[in-house]
Amino acid sequence: MSNLSREQLSASDIVALFEKDPSALKRLAELLVTVPDIRLAIVEGVMREVATKRDLEALRRELQEYIDKRIAELRSEMEKVIGEVRSEISKLSDRVTSLEARVARLEGQVSLLIKIFIAFNVPILIGIIGILLKMVLAP
Repeated sequence: MSNLSREQLSASDIVALFEKDPSALKRLAELLVTVPDIRLAIVEGVMREVATKRDLEALRRELQEYIDKRIAELRSEMEKVIGEVRSEISKLSDRVTSLEARVARLEGQVSLLIKIFIAFNVPILIGIIGILLKMVLAP
């Protein structure tokens, strides 16, 4: 130690000395754990911060309950959404069926209109062709 006497060293000075000499700090720690009362105080202090198997098991149960609850909520929401989707699909299916029936009716009507058009226009076209042939073939 420098010129200071033991009484003049502050706690900060002592800490600084231990920081400078890690082997001295290690020796101090070894000495402290050999004294039963100090060792017990250290262990009790550490034990307050250490999780026990019971603590871990309780935490595991709490976590499992939380996960199970979230899974149940998700299943409930999924079933609700699936029900809504099925309902919408059913409505769309009904609309598609209705549209298919309307298109089939329209196809029938268009087909009938084509037949009527042909039925009325073919005789007229034949008549016109006949008149034109008479005009061309006439002396």
